[in-house]
Amino acid sequence: MDRNVISVKIVEEKRDESTGVIYRKRIAICRNVVPEILRKMSILKVPNIQLEEESWLNPQERNMAIRSHCLTWTQYASLKEESVFQESVENPNWTEFIQRGRISVTGAGFLNCILETFASTFLRQGAQKGIRIMEMLLKEQCGAPLAE
Repeated sequence: MDRNVISVKIVEEKRDESTGVIYRKRIAICRNVVPEILRKMSILKVPNIQLEEESWLNPQERNMAIRSHCLTWTQYASLKEESVFQESVENPNWTEFIQRGRISVTGAGFLNCILETFASTFLRQGAQKGIRIMEMLLKEQCGAPLAE
């Protein structure tokens, strides 16, 4: 549902029969959103970026954990993200969303800081977009929440 995501392929999916946990590993192909001015560096001129995402959905405990990292530019950058969706302790009908990310760029000289700042800003905006998409999907599947 994001215009920068070109395709997503599930490369592994399995269910643990004893716990009911569903594990998925997906590879996403995304548009390279690095600004054109920064693509003067040959390493940044790739048309697409690959991301790997692993998720663990536990329907019985009503939670899901997601871990993702970038497969492109691994020799120059480390981009990792972890998210958890879980039932709120305040209200079982609410979902708590916890997200952590880490960005580190090396080997790009004086551009390290610029690239880290761009990636941080882009990922922060992406997180907000992801929340809006998740809320829309939950609303479609579960209906609008009741006013309290």
